[in-house]
Amino acid sequence: MSAGTPVGLVLARPPRLLGAEPFFLEFIAGIEELLAEHDRSVLLHVVNTHEAEIAAYRRWADNRMVDAVVLVNRTVEDVRPAVLREIGLPAVVAGEPEGDTPAVRTDDVGAVREAVAHLSRLGHRRIARVSGPTALIHTRIRTEALFDSMRSASIEPVVLEGDYSEESGAKLTAMLLERPDPPTAIIYDNDLMGVAGLGAAKDLGCDVPGDLSLIAWDDSSMCRLASPPLTTMSLDVHLFGQSVAASLLELVEGGPVAERRCPTATLIPRGTTAPASTA
Repeated sequence: MSAGTPVGLVLARPPRLLGAEPFFLEFIAGIEELLAEHDRSVLLHVVNTHEAEIAAYRRWADNRMVDAVVLVNRTVEDVRPAVLREIGLPAVVAGEPEGDTPAVRTDDVGAVREAVAHLSRLGHRRIARVSGPTALIHTRIRTEALFDSMRSASIEPVVLEGDYSEESGAKLTAMLLERPDPPTAIIYDNDLMGVAGLGAAKDLGCDVPGDLSLIAWDDSSMCRLASPPLTTMSLDVHLFGQSVAASLLELVEGGPVAERRCPTATLIPRGTTAPASTA
């Protein structure tokens, strides 16, 4: 593998989300920072479908444009790992591993448990979650962890599927609050849906955190600048990207790739969580 050849990252998601959602910008910055020290960079391509993503991999492999790729957002019936093996394009998975493909894992189970424990200590028993797409493996892991954590407390959560967008965060929050038995707490799978949910709750006259507590995944400046500031599950996304870059460098150099895990997201209490209302 030649020094200076980039590594590839294809994101199959609407381009408008990439500009609005801070996660991938920080993730890419972490990868770039470490790769730059080794005279490498990231070749980024944004597409709308996994079919277009696979076409990009084939094009890159045919033209030897990248030495390896980062595979993100693995799905339940994911054909991408098999395609990458078929075309001989090395990969590092960001998230749950697939076969013997190197991966940098995240602890979604531990983070969900911490979020639920925080809300339970505050007396919340009607807890809902606005999730990411259910086809994603990490979404299903979080959902299973949520049900397991709440089953021990004899609580039955409500989970609605979102798509990480501002629109889905607002719409699903309104749906939850218009139920006959609205939740006293909602967990969101990303910051954009959480901030939009906060706005929707305010529009409906709901007092946050007096009537409703909110927790959002992926701490970002938009969470800190919200009014009130959002309580979050904070993952060091920059470090996550650096860890992926370290595995990529080991992979393209032909040596063994160390097993790496991103530290568990930690709870950052702010102004959107409080004891459950007794009204």
